[in-house]
Amino acid sequence: MSAFFLYFVNINFNLFWRCTTISDFFINEQIRDKEVRLIGENGEQLGIMPVKEAMRMAREADLDLVKVAPNAKPPVCKIIDYGKFRYEQMRRDKEAKKKQKVTEIKEIRLSPNIDNNDLNTKANHARKFLSKGDKVKVSLRFRGREMSHVNVGKQILDTFFEKLEDIAVVDKPAKLEGRSMVVFLTEKK
Repeated sequence: MSAFFLYFVNINFNLFWRCTTISDFFINEQIRDKEVRLIGENGEQLGIMPVKEAMRMAREADLDLVKVAPNAKPPVCKIIDYGKFRYEQMRRDKEAKKKQKVTEIKEIRLSPNIDNNDLNTKANHARKFLSKGDKVKVSLRFRGREMSHVNVGKQILDTFFEKLEDIAVVDKPAKLEGRSMVVFLTEKK
């Protein structure tokens, strides 16, 4: 055999090997350990045994040998139907995703010379966001000479919070970050 042919076969084998290990679990011939702790198809512990013996048992049962805990010493393998196992796992993941609550951070921007009616409108928007379960980031931006009146900005944020006191709590108190004063509000539990 020529050196080129062996090189070509070696490259293709490496590509094939990489492609077969893309899934989360090692199955049947992909398991390269010497010994594994085996769990039977009904969930019973079958003990520690060589991989060849475990694979033989899986083949006799017409099922797959799947490595479920690769980091354990020795690794844990289970005799199961891999297709059914993947389907059930995808279903569990989908259910967990449904029950998961995603909280967004909504931002409301104010300025130091905001009028009272505008402040009420912004407070109503914040009330809607909080009632939906989102967090609200209230930022008050200072421009130019407004930086010399930071205390006015603090008073405006306090007034804003007083309008929302019945449904909101301060998650993070007012803090000056550069030219902005920021406060985070969350819904009362």
